[in-house]
Amino acid sequence: MHALRLKTKLVLAITLMVMAIVTTMFSIYVFEVVRQHFHWANDDATFIAQEIFTVARGPLEIDLRDTRTDINDPAAVNDAIKDAMQTDPGVNALLDSVIGYSPLIYDAAIADNHGYALLHTNSSLLGTTLKPRIDFNSVVEGGLWQQLKIVYGPIQTYDVRLSLVRGKLPFGEVRVGVSTTFLKHDLRPKLQNAVLSWILAIVVCMLLSAVLSTRMLRPLAAISRQLDLINAGQAEPAETTGDRSDEYGVVSNKIDRLGRQMRDVKEVFSALKENLDQMMANLQDGVMLFTTDFKAVLVSASAERFTGKLRGKMLGCRPQEIFSDESRLGHTILQAFRDRRPVEETEIEMENGRRVQLSMDFIEDRGQRIGALLTLRDAESVHRIEDEIEISRRLASIGRLTSGVAHEVKNPINAIVVHLEVLRQKMNAVDPDTRRHLDVIGSEIQRLDRVVQTLVDFTRPVELRLVEMDLRKLVEDVITLASLEAGRHNVQIERATGTEVLATRIDADLVKQALLNIVINGVQAMPAGGTLHVSARREGDAAVIEVRDEGGGIPAEIRDKIYNLYFTTKKGGSGIGLAMTYRVVQLHHGSVEFESEEGKGTTFYLRFPLPESEPSGEPSGAPSEDSLRTA
Repeated sequence: MHALRLKTKLVLAITLMVMAIVTTMFSIYVFEVVRQHFHWANDDATFIAQEIFTVARGPLEIDLRDTRTDINDPAAVNDAIKDAMQTDPGVNALLDSVIGYSPLIYDAAIADNHGYALLHTNSSLLGTTLKPRIDFNSVVEGGLWQQLKIVYGPIQTYDVRLSLVRGKLPFGEVRVGVSTTFLKHDLRPKLQNAVLSWILAIVVCMLLSAVLSTRMLRPLAAISRQLDLINAGQAEPAETTGDRSDEYGVVSNKIDRLGRQMRDVKEVFSALKENLDQMMANLQDGVMLFTTDFKAVLVSASAERFTGKLRGKMLGCRPQEIFSDESRLGHTILQAFRDRRPVEETEIEMENGRRVQLSMDFIEDRGQRIGALLTLRDAESVHRIEDEIEISRRLASIGRLTSGVAHEVKNPINAIVVHLEVLRQKMNAVDPDTRRHLDVIGSEIQRLDRVVQTLVDFTRPVELRLVEMDLRKLVEDVITLASLEAGRHNVQIERATGTEVLATRIDADLVKQALLNIVINGVQAMPAGGTLHVSARREGDAAVIEVRDEGGGIPAEIRDKIYNLYFTTKKGGSGIGLAMTYRVVQLHHGSVEFESEEGKGTTFYLRFPLPESEPSGEPSGAPSEDSLRTA
């Protein structure tokens, strides 16, 4: 499915928001109108019932001692009261008049305990047993849905009742019938008008949101074109903002300046790269420059004569991938890297009798080692390379130059971010969707920032991006990411994260990648399928993430090598995953342990200190975040 355009999303969002507001107001209006009409009907019927009740109290409480009625006979007493009730002129007159009081009133009656009609506005029902009706109070107190079914349902009659009591004994009740005819006639037009108004509001909202979104997105489209031009390396932007002083003009001008500075940086690095390539191609001696993590980034063409490998194959490789520990030259170089000690012009006789002069320097910047420079030369040509050594040493300043240039490029980016934040603060009254578009601008600027940042990643360590996070949530995210790979291997993943929150401060991206490495290894350890068990729990002052597979286990002879960089037993494996996981957990002051039994499986334990026991500061010798992200 194609992603929706930003304009379409904006129109839909505004429409849905207005629809929600209009629907809420519509619902409140309908509820209040229906409720009021039902309460009015109930009040009218109750008032009439009270009037009949008041008038009926006269014959109900008549003194029968002066009559011939046997007051000790309850049946005789009831008959006498019924006669008095039926012959009372006040009661009869009131019953005759109630029908015209309100169009809601259908009928009125006085009945005894058995529902026998003593008096009734409908003379044909006198002396009959009245059929039971639903109490109108239950409808009034019912929900809106029940009341709407009455409005749009068949015509019905409900009763409002008041009990008649003589002494402490029940005598009968007053019944006032309420017909739904008038309610339906009065409410239906109002509800239909409300529905039409609701539909009209939605249509108008969609039209207005389409117009407004077009106007609001126009500056964003212009900025996007500017960024495309910068990304394409165009000398000057095709559009300018002129003298605009609003937020869009400020941002556009900043982007223009950023583009010019980035083009300048690109030109500087292009020229530098060209000069270095020429120098590396013309050098007679083998020169190799290694980064902080000892990857070869510059290799002269002459280095092929000393290593027996092509120059292109050596770029990006570590010393142990280039040299062999079995040769005299390779052993000396690898031992120097292992001991982190420089080698000053040592002459080595190789197995074929050729004499090679070796020198290696570890390059430092402000007390921190940022790389190594290895020089290999024929002993007979030492005098010819002395002048070029100075050029090689100047490579140590590449990192500082890169950092300085990138700093100048990042200043405009920071200014743009500040202005965007000011813009957000000034637009508090604008709907959240407009603010989201500003967030899109911010994210694109951050993308530019990351492009620049890649120029200096190997020269400047970056602190961890620590955030407060529940490790249970991180486990769920990793399982979701690994589910596709598990499905391919017919592996079921069982989780047990418990109910206790395991909140700690971590770099979520790094730890997620570290745990994902363990989970993927567990899945791939079961080629015939099986179950992978993943759990998270508290153990004392630490949170433990356990990953247990049912694979073949780790052979005893290689268990002490699994954390070695580039060590792998999988065909096509990189050998980076477990080493990266080990370094990430160490950087978080944690530990990685495992238990393995051949033929039964392997269990990994990742332990992270919880906040109350987490030490302050970074561990000694911890690698930088950037080195981990590029590993």
